[in-house]
Amino acid sequence: MIAFRGFEPGDAAVIASWVDGPHALATWSGNSGFTWPFTPDQLVDAHAADPARHVIVGTEADGTPVAHLIVLPDRRGWSARIGLVLVAPSGQGRGHGAAIIRAALRLAFEELQVHRVDLGVYPHNAGAIRLYERLGFRREGVLRETTLAGGQWWSTINMSLLDAEWREPRD
Repeated sequence: MIAFRGFEPGDAAVIASWVDGPHALATWSGNSGFTWPFTPDQLVDAHAADPARHVIVGTEADGTPVAHLIVLPDRRGWSARIGLVLVAPSGQGRGHGAAIIRAALRLAFEELQVHRVDLGVYPHNAGAIRLYERLGFRREGVLRETTLAGGQWWSTINMSLLDAEWREPRD
């Protein structure tokens, strides 16, 4: 089980170490403006530049970060977007991805009281797609060729979950 808290600048070096190359950076950050080589300062600056961004960090019992994401509500407060979802290599396959997504959904639906949460995922990220579907997200469609990575255009699958769907019982 992991605990959740906000982002602290000291987390940036640990989180940046999980991004091991340009392909991993593009898969994680898409069009968010991060560049390779990815540095901790890029993450600190991005989070500091956007006060509307809710950053969730999942930690082990000793406080070591093992997961990270953002929740960005729209200006009206009707919807929110989950992004920059990243789990430490040591935390993959241990339920940390599901745990931090659930924490983001609790924040969005219970605290921010939005009606809808969405996210984007690349088709090659099959594990993430399975996780999101298991948590109740539904595919809405494909945004074609949204991200240029390594000289190739990647499309984005948009997925969403409505508040009534989130409240439905699931396995």
